[in-house]
Amino acid sequence: MASSSLSSKPFLGSALSTERLSGLCSDLRNLSSPSLHFSVRRRPAKKLQVQAAGSTFGNYFRVTTYGESHGGGVGCVIDGVPPRRPLSEADLQADLDRRRPGQSRITTPRKETDTCKILSGVQGGLTTGTPIHVFVPNTDQRGGDYDEMSIAYRPSHADLTYDMKYGIRSVQGGGRSSARETIGRVAAGAVAKKILKDFSGTEVFAYVSQVHKVVLPEDLVDHYTLALDQIESNIVRCPDPEYAEKMIAAIDAVRVRGESIGGVVTCIVRNCPRGLGSPVFDKLEAELAKACMSLPATKGFEFGSGFAGTFLTGSEHNDEFYVDEQGRVRTRTNRSGGTQGGISNGEIINMRIAFKPTATIARKQNTVTRDKKETELIARGRHDPCVVPRAVPMVEAGVALVLMDQLMAQYAQCHLFPYNPDVQEPLNEVNSPPTMSLS
Repeated sequence: MASSSLSSKPFLGSALSTERLSGLCSDLRNLSSPSLHFSVRRRPAKKLQVQAAGSTFGNYFRVTTYGESHGGGVGCVIDGVPPRRPLSEADLQADLDRRRPGQSRITTPRKETDTCKILSGVQGGLTTGTPIHVFVPNTDQRGGDYDEMSIAYRPSHADLTYDMKYGIRSVQGGGRSSARETIGRVAAGAVAKKILKDFSGTEVFAYVSQVHKVVLPEDLVDHYTLALDQIESNIVRCPDPEYAEKMIAAIDAVRVRGESIGGVVTCIVRNCPRGLGSPVFDKLEAELAKACMSLPATKGFEFGSGFAGTFLTGSEHNDEFYVDEQGRVRTRTNRSGGTQGGISNGEIINMRIAFKPTATIARKQNTVTRDKKETELIARGRHDPCVVPRAVPMVEAGVALVLMDQLMAQYAQCHLFPYNPDVQEPLNEVNSPPTMSLS
């Protein structure tokens, strides 16, 4: 393989370094005098090593997911969890139940309980500070549904590109490209959400704001009072009952035709500590974008005013500052989306993630085979007619993982020693609700 051949080759020029070093040693000895001595130590040639895993996320709060759609199971290993924090399987199961298949008529009919098991890192109901291993077994695999896909590529799926990259792929269920991989993210995200809530009252909520051409008007949802029970009050996870019914009807209409549609998930963060994120490459919104855009089927990411902000002038877009009743600097509007300069400012963080229509559909499509012959394919298997209802907990998890990682980074760098009380504050102090409506 390319990686093994690269790892066995020294860096350019190092192959000649041994011969040149021997000559240099001889020349230096000839130049030496009784009062001048040179000592040259030979060093082994360095080797170039290539690491390209792609299954680990985070630096301080570090998560590695594993497993495939039709393998024995899926899960994650979470490293960096603070010790002595209460944690149980029930804390994880609530979000896994929101993600699991077969939960309603508008999701995939695959039946999985997605029951998790914590195998390490928790003792007596408390985290130990060592890696937490979470495992979820696969129990309803149907590998035979994918026989045709071993020969022909599904249009707009990862079948072709996995072959291009690895020269081999897991056919059943799409392997690692399946949304079943996100079980590990959701489990780890549940841990992150619990710690964030306990530490600073930080809350992460996502909801469906668009299904195909049904768009929820922004002014119908109050982000300062939005609660989980509003989101979970219907099967599409839209907090407005009227628009939820319209979205469900849109999904039903394509489901019976073997078609699929996409949509948008909006995510907000309340009570985020100030100061999270780092210039230049690790801006908070950049990290959030990576976490969200690495989810299956994502095609777009907007933060704050997003693309709509391009229609405004500077004076229209700027968020003016003021001092609130608690003596804290706030912004009167929030078009920046809760960050400025890539660093959280304490206002509500808001973002929108676009999901494409599910690639695998029960309709005849033109494609090619693995041996490059044109053919037609009707994909089998069980798939969501619209992924956004089940994507809601996935988005929440990705956002929570970023915030947890950035919180630990901020504490380690900027709060290790006493902070500057003139402009800084404890990380677990948060903004009170605003006294005016912020647009």
